[in-house]
Amino acid sequence: MKMLTGILTPTSGSVRVVGRDPSRQRTRLARDIGVVFGQRTTLWWDLPLRDSLSLTRHLYRVPADVHAERLAELTELLELEPFLDTPVRQLSLGQRMRGDLTAALLHAPPLLVLDEPTIGLDVVSKSTIREFLLRINRERGTTILITTHDLGDVERLCDRVIVIDKGRLAFDGGLPELRATVPTPRVLVVDLAAPAPAIEVEGAVTVRVDGPRQWLELADNPARVISRVTAGHEVADLTLREPDIEGVVSALYRGAAPNESRV
Repeated sequence: MKMLTGILTPTSGSVRVVGRDPSRQRTRLARDIGVVFGQRTTLWWDLPLRDSLSLTRHLYRVPADVHAERLAELTELLELEPFLDTPVRQLSLGQRMRGDLTAALLHAPPLLVLDEPTIGLDVVSKSTIREFLLRINRERGTTILITTHDLGDVERLCDRVIVIDKGRLAFDGGLPELRATVPTPRVLVVDLAAPAPAIEVEGAVTVRVDGPRQWLELADNPARVISRVTAGHEVADLTLREPDIEGVVSALYRGAAPNESRV
């Protein structure tokens, strides 16, 4: 991420971001990208958030009327109004992250680069930021490049996923293709009317029993397995769970032979 944003110079190979060499054209590149590093704020610690965002306007030379319009829009989308006049040092992590996202987007960059944007955030803050990112991608066409260890971010936000293993490219493609790389079975969760021994049906293996609830790994068409289960048991509820993305990535790291292309 630091090479892509011009902070570090590659020791070999080359990088182009929005048509520019990041390390050689760093100042010009800064006008075309927004950057947020999860635990490092770009806001002024002792100033109210509003003043930090005003200073950001001057850094990017955004006209006052354009700045006011964009700030009003982002304030509404990210619900900034209650803490715009609060010093940055007094903001919660989630509030500060929303402020950093605003600062990164006030100059309307076509590319937003995010490094661990949801790290350490509570469930509500994560949801707010994810919904916001989806919206600006959909409505503004902003390209978002995100690195994260929170696979909930990947499942909720990403059209394209790149997995890096020991500095090499292990996977590059969409979520459906990622799931298909590792044979992770789907799971049928069965809630019986009453506790019972492990269900035995063709095309599935019961891997866990907890009172009336049982988990079956599927090796056959789900519809056929469900038909067999309901034919021989009194079922209160059924849930079909797709392969968990975290399990897929873990299996990929454990067993996949990485692509020889170094990244």
